[in-house]
Amino acid sequence: MIFRHRKKYIPITPKETPDIKKDLWQKCPDCNKLIYEGRLKENFKICPHCNYHFRLTVKEWIDLITEPDTFEELDADMISVDPLEFKGPKTYREKLEEEMKKTGLNEALIYGRVMIGTIPSVLSILDSNFIMGSMGSVVGEKFVRACELAMIEKKPIVSVCGGGGGARMYEGLISLMQMVKTSQVVGKMKQAKTLYISVLTDPTMGGVAASFAFLGDILLAEPKALIGFAGPRVIEQTMKQKLPAGFQRSEFLYQHGMLDEVVPRNQLKPTLVKILSIFSSQ
Repeated sequence: MIFRHRKKYIPITPKETPDIKKDLWQKCPDCNKLIYEGRLKENFKICPHCNYHFRLTVKEWIDLITEPDTFEELDADMISVDPLEFKGPKTYREKLEEEMKKTGLNEALIYGRVMIGTIPSVLSILDSNFIMGSMGSVVGEKFVRACELAMIEKKPIVSVCGGGGGARMYEGLISLMQMVKTSQVVGKMKQAKTLYISVLTDPTMGGVAASFAFLGDILLAEPKALIGFAGPRVIEQTMKQKLPAGFQRSEFLYQHGMLDEVVPRNQLKPTLVKILSIFSSQ
């Protein structure tokens, strides 16, 4: 009888595989491809597959277009109050506290002195991550103060706009008044011959687009940014007709003469430096 010796297998304890952190990868909402977070940051948060521009935080915008450690924020402690004592699933106060915790900001807009290249400037940034960048009384007041600072110190102002929420419903008519308020101060800047560059990002909609965002002396926009007043679906339902492809995207607006240039994010700082240098030499 032939005996077959059984092979003795040594059990191998599988090595513990480290958990793959979800924040190491980002899924592009445009092409649905996965992108390594490190590669995305190196590429200015632009999708390497389809050129989709991910939305930036305030800090990321500051790092992108300014010289290191030159941003001096002003009125950082200014926060909204609840003038209407808004009642809903959440009070206005609760909503503000929630947004402050989520974003690390006290309001949707920050502003201050800064260096862009070698040009002393004023920078205003509206962050769509804070209540969709909606325009309340503090947003309006801060923008006005930024413009007044630019006029007093005779500096150009660069405004990065990313507001998809329009007027802030929690503040009612007070919020709508900010459209007039911000438009008036831009008119004063034109009289004072203060250069105002407006950078439109995705999304720039509603009351923000209908007031100070579109009043710049020079209008720049990021690729594929959604820009307009009412959204495409609202317009289609109202007009009962299909809108053209790319309607309300920055490329469409540029082709129809509503923008001065569509600038990829990795070219934005050089473009701003070039424009500011030309105007500062005059």
